[in-house]
Amino acid sequence: MHANCLAVDVALTEAGVAGRVRILEAAAPTAAAAAALVGVEVGAIANSLVFATAEDEPLLVLISGAHRVDTAKVAALVGTATLSRATPEFVHAATGQRIGGVAPVAHPRPLRTIVDTALGRYPTVWAAGGIAHAVFPTTFDELVRLTGGEAADVA
Repeated sequence: MHANCLAVDVALTEAGVAGRVRILEAAAPTAAAAAALVGVEVGAIANSLVFATAEDEPLLVLISGAHRVDTAKVAALVGTATLSRATPEFVHAATGQRIGGVAPVAHPRPLRTIVDTALGRYPTVWAAGGIAHAVFPTTFDELVRLTGGEAADVA
């Protein structure tokens, strides 16, 4: 198993989460691809999006795959003037993972995280496991606890 996946599994174990990283038969770089491979509604996919604040700090937004982030709403929520989509290099530096497989945990340092309340509609939520070929099952409440995140309407 890839080192990123192992690190995610360690973080899950340490947090007392039952779900474990599962390797998919194909890459799932989008919420739609992940939903098709796992066999769930796209809304049950926790899409990991990294943004850069005006202060050049990373912000991880875990949003339902059925939604798009309202960057103005989220910028106001976190108290920054602007929020922009991070470059691939910025994402990798902040998370140690590549776009398309960014997990909500196992980063070099904790990231401020916002978790979309829409994910609470699903009994099981699927998040990236550290690479584009990996996911793990969890719940909305576990995602908030795992990440130390803030639950908010971000769409």
